[in-house]
Amino acid sequence: MSDCVFCKIVGGNIPSAKVYEDDYVYAFNDIDPQAPVHIVLVPKKHYDNIKDLDNDKIKVSIFNAIQKIAFDQKLDAGFRVICNTGEQGGQTVEHLHFHILSGRNLQWPPG
Repeated sequence: MSDCVFCKIVGGNIPSAKVYEDDYVYAFNDIDPQAPVHIVLVPKKHYDNIKDLDNDKIKVSIFNAIQKIAFDQKLDAGFRVICNTGEQGGQTVEHLHFHILSGRNLQWPPG
């Protein structure tokens, strides 16, 4: 088994509050939310970061999932999607993932 925390979540070895799932992606509530709505979306297959993503079906599934989550969670006032990549980009887990944040006014620049 991989030591990757997101692989363990996808595999059911670490519990999570599932928000969405299809054949390619899994989304769950973040355990350290930075906004009232903070959902993490990961591909089920391990990719270190967005530069490694080579599967068009997963790319489409990611954006379809983001859209479905936005509708299901009623994020009508707006939301932000973040994909940190690499150390300087703020990536702390080396498994491609997207943060969906909403429920408060989000500032720009983010940090």
